[in-house]
Amino acid sequence: MTISSGPSGSSSALPDPDAEGAGQGTVGSASAGSADNTDSAGNAGNAGWLERYTDAVMNTFGTPGRALVRGQGARVWDADGKEYTDLLAGIAVNCLGHAHPAIVRAVTGQLGTLGHVSNFFTTPAQVRLAEELVSLTFPGQSARDSRVFLANSGTEANEAAFKIARRHGGPGRPRVLALQDAFHGRTMGALALTHKAAYREPFEPLPGGVEFIPAGDTDALRSALGPDVAALIVEPIQGEAGVRELPAGYLEAARELTRQAGALLIIDEVQSGMGRSGAWMAHHLLAPGVVPDVVTLAKGLGGGIPIGAAVATGQAASLLGPGQHGTTFGGNPVACAAALAVIETIRGQDLLSRVDRLGSAWARDLAAVDGVEQVRGRGLLIGVGLVEGLPPAGEIATALAQRGFIVNAPRPDTIRLAPPFILSDDDARAFTTTLSEVLSGARSERAGS
Repeated sequence: MTISSGPSGSSSALPDPDAEGAGQGTVGSASAGSADNTDSAGNAGNAGWLERYTDAVMNTFGTPGRALVRGQGARVWDADGKEYTDLLAGIAVNCLGHAHPAIVRAVTGQLGTLGHVSNFFTTPAQVRLAEELVSLTFPGQSARDSRVFLANSGTEANEAAFKIARRHGGPGRPRVLALQDAFHGRTMGALALTHKAAYREPFEPLPGGVEFIPAGDTDALRSALGPDVAALIVEPIQGEAGVRELPAGYLEAARELTRQAGALLIIDEVQSGMGRSGAWMAHHLLAPGVVPDVVTLAKGLGGGIPIGAAVATGQAASLLGPGQHGTTFGGNPVACAAALAVIETIRGQDLLSRVDRLGSAWARDLAAVDGVEQVRGRGLLIGVGLVEGLPPAGEIATALAQRGFIVNAPRPDTIRLAPPFILSDDDARAFTTTLSEVLSGARSERAGS
């Protein structure tokens, strides 16, 4: 979905609230919270926690903007007591919002019986989740032909997929194709599949054989494929590239061309999967009927509890044997219980329909904002492309945070929205109004300078 901007002043396209489980409250502006944020050493507020952070935590993320201390639904509060509407949800993670009772019950209930076992054993939660993920990922396919590897994160899921590709390829198929602007993670194997040079170059030499081709270019894919290619890995919607979905027909062509070449098709649904697009998997929307060999999942799968998965079918499902891959914590019963609660809540409250309706209507409203060039994405994974002449999107994101909305800027011209599925229509409207005011103020400042 891409919506170009239209005339300013359009009326709101958002429907009235009608979904069970919608977010609480109707305002997104900052207000005082009530949490006691003083620690045992007497440090109070953001400044105290950020100073301690700088002294204790490796500088891999830069200095955080705030210390968050509490969340409820689509709201979070920082250590100064300021309230925010969370439109990022931990970067597409907290799909049910913060402190959702279904996840709290599932996690506390599981911890009360069994918190962790080694991989010498299994648990009912692990088996049930694997069965659910096969059904959700490959609807209509025989479950007997599919298997799941459970991990702790998206990058680990992609590491598993990379190893599956290597097992498939062997020495005769040393090449793996990935797309330009792709992001698949920061561990060494996943990093080798990630395009951005600034992420890759400090850690070279990386695992070899990876080649990058233009995203969405079927001719380039056809030219690159051959009998020495083990796999192609793609994101159906490239989140870190500014929320850009692959063009119509590309995934269908990728499936047919990889099949002809004897290569695996791996679809990375880490950010776009588990309902964020309005379907369980974004590729179900973009390319109905396409069945990849491997799908990777994480982020929203656990609703805030760390978990990832590589879901494989056909030959790819049996390529990793005993001793060829593993994880201490992957598939632990607590994380699996959380994931099952997420799936059951999304299904029971029909949140896929909610995500689709709110996302479509919100995108139309955002496209009508003066200063917005286009709105990209599906469901509640939205990229708001800004017109030229505005300050960088990072500065706009900072201004929005000052007004009580958490977003981020994956690119200098794009604001990313990935809120909880329970976000209310009123909160979406409030953000659209505030974005319009912030962009108008930014244009005025530029004009006056």
